[in-house]
Amino acid sequence: MKLKADNTKQKLRGAYYTPLPLAEMMVDLFDQENDVISVLEPSCGDGVFLDAVIRKNIDQMASEIIAIEIDEDEAEKAEKYTKNHKNVKVYNEDFFDYYNRIIDRKKYDLIIGNPPYIRYQYLEEKQRELLSDILTSQGMKANKLINTWVGFMVACVNLLSERGKIAFVIPAEIMQVAYAEDLRLFLADQLSKITLITFEELVFPDIEQEIVVFVGEKGKQEKGLRIVALNNLEDLRSNDIETKDFQKLQHVHEKWTKYFINNEENELVRQVKEDKKFQKLSDTALINIGITTGNNKYFSVNQEKVNEYGLQDVVRPLIGRSSHANSLYFREDDWMQNVSNGKAAYLIDFPEVDIEDLPEKQREYIRWGEEKEENTGYKCKIRDKWYCVPSIWVPDAFFLRRNNLYPKFVLNCCDAVSTDTMHRIKFHEGVDPERIVLSYYNSISFAFTELCGRSYGGGVLEILPGEVGNIMVPKLDDISMPLVREVLGQVDGIIRQGDDIEKALDIVDKRILVDALGGDETMCRKARGIWKKLQARRLKRS
Repeated sequence: MKLKADNTKQKLRGAYYTPLPLAEMMVDLFDQENDVISVLEPSCGDGVFLDAVIRKNIDQMASEIIAIEIDEDEAEKAEKYTKNHKNVKVYNEDFFDYYNRIIDRKKYDLIIGNPPYIRYQYLEEKQRELLSDILTSQGMKANKLINTWVGFMVACVNLLSERGKIAFVIPAEIMQVAYAEDLRLFLADQLSKITLITFEELVFPDIEQEIVVFVGEKGKQEKGLRIVALNNLEDLRSNDIETKDFQKLQHVHEKWTKYFINNEENELVRQVKEDKKFQKLSDTALINIGITTGNNKYFSVNQEKVNEYGLQDVVRPLIGRSSHANSLYFREDDWMQNVSNGKAAYLIDFPEVDIEDLPEKQREYIRWGEEKEENTGYKCKIRDKWYCVPSIWVPDAFFLRRNNLYPKFVLNCCDAVSTDTMHRIKFHEGVDPERIVLSYYNSISFAFTELCGRSYGGGVLEILPGEVGNIMVPKLDDISMPLVREVLGQVDGIIRQGDDIEKALDIVDKRILVDALGGDETMCRKARGIWKKLQARRLKRS
């Protein structure tokens, strides 16, 4: 496999070497098996899994152990290490080529390893074609977001024997990202048992990549999926995984984060989805990404910059960061406070005219940007006039894209705009904005937010427009506006004061969900538990 130049060797190979203790612990999961005849390591690297297999004496019971490694130097190291083990064979070749060569005539009882994490854009055209062919042959979509580890998983599952087992170190994003939807469905259809072992502490200390140990097993009797949540690698040694219960697999395009909650909690989620008193946020509004400027730093300016370059007639009020919106109602007074504090509270909106037709000071700002190469980013370069930001429109509300404790849903009361740090909300005709914003601040909707979003290193919760649309909110059509505004005012006060958001949830749960809508206090309490459980899990990595 040839990879594109001008990148680090590690990034191009996708090689993040597995610590030996993790490899040994993964092998330990199978060292009591007596039906492992053939073993495959599809990307052996420096041979850590081969080392673990030999240390645990699996090579004594297996008649054949095959290791594939694309890097010649690494393959040579692995071959030297195993030269005295006659049943171990190391091949220096591209795994995808090996797969195509043996798929119709070879199966393995155990496949174990850490596949390379290589982004699509770093692959040469031939390798992209091989990856796409493997995916499409299984009815899956191939796109530019696909990573090589996805292709490795699909290929290796296809290489499993009738009761074969697979154990891989893979990114935790398998559980939640959109591009892995097809993979999750494929794995659910092909495997009878799936175990996902997660770690609160980072396994690879040099990168913020959260990983899981994926363990899958073929078989005729479907048991389902289970998640084993551990603190660190040492817990893997002492934890009895087999005591953990499986949950029935749902063969649908859904995130696997739902398996972090138990069967009773998942039943609550199902009930809410089917309850006519609730609706998706997408039923109430158009949800779009914020303005893609191509260079937020250049196009977001403070009052001093506005005055210096005479930008007064080409700027709009802006919410540029989450810290700029510390309220539920974003009013002109809130915006002016940001201006007074020196924040970048203006967005430049140059008209679609030639630079010569602009005032001298504005031309000076554009030329200054060109001197500083502020126009060289992709989004700026592809515009006819790089300094003209497209698709600027004023939304009814904002929903924060990346969050810590919880997402903010903010009413736009001063014709402000936002960068792509905020999603833009445009409510459908006839929909009252205040009712919808209030409908979000409750335990049930907060639980759905954690289930719909995806978490990253540092404890960040990111939620994309389509995921925001899937959040379930109660219908407040029959709630009186005086009550709506009274409770909204209370929530707004709590947010402005920086108080614990649970105080707001307590009020809305009681006064709106229970008292006004006749909801169940127990349901609210259980939903709060789901939210707190999922929130705590991601915040532990901050």
